[in-house]
Amino acid sequence: MSRPLLFLDVDGPLNPYAAKAQRRPEGYTTLRVPRESGAAGESWGLHDPAQPLRVWLNPGHGRALLALGFEICWATAWMGRANTWIGPVLGLPELPFVDFGEALFNERPDGVHWKSDPLLEYADGRPFAWVDDEQGDADHAHVAARHAAPALLHHVNPRIGLRDEDFTALAAFGAAVRQRHGPASG
Repeated sequence: MSRPLLFLDVDGPLNPYAAKAQRRPEGYTTLRVPRESGAAGESWGLHDPAQPLRVWLNPGHGRALLALGFEICWATAWMGRANTWIGPVLGLPELPFVDFGEALFNERPDGVHWKSDPLLEYADGRPFAWVDDEQGDADHAHVAARHAAPALLHHVNPRIGLRDEDFTALAAFGAAVRQRHGPASG
């Protein structure tokens, strides 16, 4: 069996964007991403066009993520740009990413997050953990009904980002998957 997937969002889990605007969290560094870079936030119309996008990242998160033993995959509106802007600050290698295509920011009437179906398609029956700040009850039900393998939809508070308890929960899920499905081969 290959390693379980870890679908990783940027804004919320890695970039605690909802923290107090002038109070960078301890252990984080500030990254200023030019708007012309195609950064995810610029397409949302949330930022002053004259100002670069402010992103807070904790460089220690890269080592902690790699130590979990998952196959990490970007699951973010940043898509491939996460490899240019986010990964290097965290010390992550270039990672695959989910190309959300037409689903990007396409709200669904059933309340299921626009990322859910592309993530299920990408996982293709493999166990996965999805780390994000936007999943809800509809996503839990949707994934449970359409994905037979173990799946953890792990919500992270966008005011504080990933914490030790989040890494503990992810490690426990990974260990349970390995115990149930045998050692990883990838």
